[in-house]
Amino acid sequence: MTDLPTALDLPMVDPLPEATQRYFDICDEKLGFVPNVLRAHAFDIDKLNAFTALYNDLMLAPSGLSKLEREMVAVVVSATNRCHYCLVAHGAAVRQLSGDPLLGEALVTNWRVADVDARVRAMLGFAEKITLASATIEETDRQALRDHGLSDRDIWDLANVAAFFNMSNRVASATAMQPNAAYHGQAR
Repeated sequence: MTDLPTALDLPMVDPLPEATQRYFDICDEKLGFVPNVLRAHAFDIDKLNAFTALYNDLMLAPSGLSKLEREMVAVVVSATNRCHYCLVAHGAAVRQLSGDPLLGEALVTNWRVADVDARVRAMLGFAEKITLASATIEETDRQALRDHGLSDRDIWDLANVAAFFNMSNRVASATAMQPNAAYHGQAR
């Protein structure tokens, strides 16, 4: 693919290093495409590797938060930031992981109307507060999460997922990153 995934003229390294090409091939095999966020970072393989290492650790490594819960946090942060790329991509992931297109749409438009349990609702409220006013978080906010069954490690993971997507949203928005068209039709 020769078109750039962002508004910046930063073409992918060509040819890609062998390990990067293998990673992109795995994405293509599993998803049917290479996500544009990866293509966008591929102008600098060290930046791509740093991005994917952190993403994979936060979103895929073992955690007290399920993969679906982490994706829901990604969507709520992205909705709060109005990040088109991440709403499309992670909205699709929520639909796919939950098997519920209505949940994905509710989280994208207004997470407060989503049919989620009290634990998830507390997590999403915390993620939104991190996004809007992280300096106002107090012990009562963390205790409310503990009261819903989150461990301190879970709170750490939640804070890191929310913070990662705040960073990613800002980069995606600032560079006019475009979501892959395939995301739009997934799990509908």
